[in-house]
This record gives sequence, structure tokens and C-alpha cells, in this order.
Amino acid sequence: MKANVAWSTDENAFLAGKNSAKKAVLDLIQTKVAFIFSSVKYDAHKLIEGAKEELGTAPIIGCTSNGGVLVPDGYITSENGFVGIMAIGDPDTAVGVAGSPKMLTARETGRQVAIEAMNNVGTTFSPAYFFMIANPGEEEEYAKGIQDVIGDVPMFGGSCADDDLSGKWRIFTGDKVFSEGVAVAFFYTNKKLVNEYTGKYHETVNSGIITEIEGKRTLKEINNIPAMKQYAEWTGFKTRNLMGDKILTASILKPLGVKTPTGNVTLIRHPMAGNSDYSINVGNDLAVNTAVIQMQASLDELVNAPRLVLRSLKQKLPAEPAGYLLVHCGGRKIAIGDRIDEVAKLVKEEAGDVPFIMPFTFGEYGRAEHEANNMGGLMLSETAFCK
Repeated sequence: MKANVAWSTDENAFLAGKNSAKKAVLDLIQTKVAFIFSSVKYDAHKLIEGAKEELGTAPIIGCTSNGGVLVPDGYITSENGFVGIMAIGDPDTAVGVAGSPKMLTARETGRQVAIEAMNNVGTTFSPAYFFMIANPGEEEEYAKGIQDVIGDVPMFGGSCADDDLSGKWRIFTGDKVFSEGVAVAFFYTNKKLVNEYTGKYHETVNSGIITEIEGKRTLKEINNIPAMKQYAEWTGFKTRNLMGDKILTASILKPLGVKTPTGNVTLIRHPMAGNSDYSINVGNDLAVNTAVIQMQASLDELVNAPRLVLRSLKQKLPAEPAGYLLVHCGGRKIAIGDRIDEVAKLVKEEAGDVPFIMPFTFGEYGRAEHEANNMGGLMLSETAFCK
């Protein structure tokens, strides 16, 4: 297995796709999949049209990324747009890609996309691993639908993002572009794909029981106290400074977390909006009568975390890596700000000569050891493709 990474900031979307794809497939034997992450400023149809001129029939999967993309050359961004591509070639691997706008339900859409991805490889067997991209909002339901079809297969991936949470995000495959739905890449391979999934936050002593929710993602009460008032008491924030989208940025260094049953990973639940009834909208699903913990990290820790996670990932590898796909939360990047160049330098030092690409997402998916597939926000999902 071999991976190449290329990028472009050409203001012409077609040429950006074409030129970066041409570099990405250079010297690859049988390109089996191309991951494409781009700016919302590009016409996604033109971008994919340009990429396909060089990729031919190789499957394409990707989405828009928050603000930029990080590659071995550094943090790539531009007022005119940007695109980064990781292409993977391997004669012994097959990849089935499929995507669809949301149908009647997210779960049914997941089922149909899973069946199509298997059909595109010409099999009815489950893959060894799968990559998923969905729009923010119903990621868990899309994943349930996929796993209704293929069972408990290790996953990795992230949710599409834009630059300002206005919903301009896009998901794309070789033949579709849409803003609400799901896309998957099913990997049929004898090579190992290894994922490291974490938020890299610390637990504080502040924790409580979720006593009321509305729907799946509105946290109404913790310890029978209005959620925002309990959160404000824990963090020292004033509730007036947590209303609306103020809580979105205020909580990046002090988010909430829920442990998986085994405790192997704490899934970050990013407060997204503070409501007038003192409830909090969060970025992923919750359940009543489970514990919620106030988490914490410093800005320095956010900057250093991608390198540390990559280091941990490398220690788990059974073979030499061909490439790394490093999914990084866009919210974390917003907090990191101009220090993103430090992240680029640290990750490059850790990755060495191994090609990598880091998109910035609004939701991250992965699988800790001896765990089911999980989803969270403000997290890192770093995956290695072994040679």
C-alpha cells in the first residue's frame, strides 16, 4: 500500500481539483480511493470534475473542511479556496465508495449507502474497516443504518464542516455533491488500518447525573438543576456569557464528557448553544441517568495533542505506515487560531516522511480499544494505513 498527498490553492476549482489529483496519483499502482477535503469557497461540482480527469474511475470521497487542511507542507488555506487530496494505491485492496442525500430517515439512508458500497465492489461481504462522512446532526443514526447491514466493523471519519457553522458544508463522492446525508468508503484489505480516538482532555472533579434531556441532544438538567446553571457553577462562567452561541467558543477549553461503559474513552459533548430556559444544545447524543463530566484542557495542550495522539498511534502499529488520515475537530482549530502553524510543525516532526492529511471537521468518529464505534465533538480521530 502506498499513499500520496497533494494540495492546491488555485482560485479555479476545476484546476485545483485536476492539478492536486495529478500530483496525488503520481507513481501510484492502482489508485483505490482518493480522500478529498476542500474549501466551501469552491464549486464542489467543478472541483470533483477536475479531480476525476486525473483519477479516472478511482473512487472519490470527501467533504468541506473548516478553514484549511494540514499536510506535510504545512497548514494550507487561501481566501480563494484550498483543496487537499490523499490518494491510496494498492493492488491487494478494494474500496467501495457510496453516498446519498438523506432519504426518509438517516438510518434508512445509512442502510442503502452500505448496500451500494458493497455492490460497487461486487460483494455481499462486510468490509474490514469503513470510513464515514455525514452532516452534523444525525451521525449516530447514519452509523446505525450502516451497521444494520455490515455489523460491528471498525470505523473512522468525521462530519463535514464549513467556515462559520452556517450550513454551507458539502459531502462529495465521484458522482454526487450534497449537504445533508452520508458517504462511506468500505475497505476490503489484508492490510491493517489502526485508529487512535481521543479528546485529550483531563477530567475535573465536577460531574453529575443527566436527569433530563429533550430529544437526543438538548441537555436540560444535570443533578435536577438546569444544565447551564450547573455548568456555570462548575466552570465559573456567568450564565449571561453562555447564552446563544457564546457557549460554543467559551466551552472549547471546558467541554462536557461522557464515559463509555468500559471507561476506555471519554466522549466529548461540545456545548453548541445556550437556551433561554438554561438548557444546552450539544453536538452528539445523550442519555438520561448517565454521568456527565466537566472536562478541561489548556491551549498549549490543544496545540500539542495531535502530535501526542500520533505518537500513541505509531506505538500500536503492527507494520510500517503508508499514510495517516488525521481527523481534527474544527472547533479545536478555531481555539488554536494562529498557532495552527505550531500544530503543523509538531505533526510533521512526528510523522517524519510518512504522508498525512488533516481535515478539520464538526464531529469525529473512531474506535478505542475494546470499544464499539463512537462519535463525539472536539476530538481527534487519527488513522494509520499500514503498508
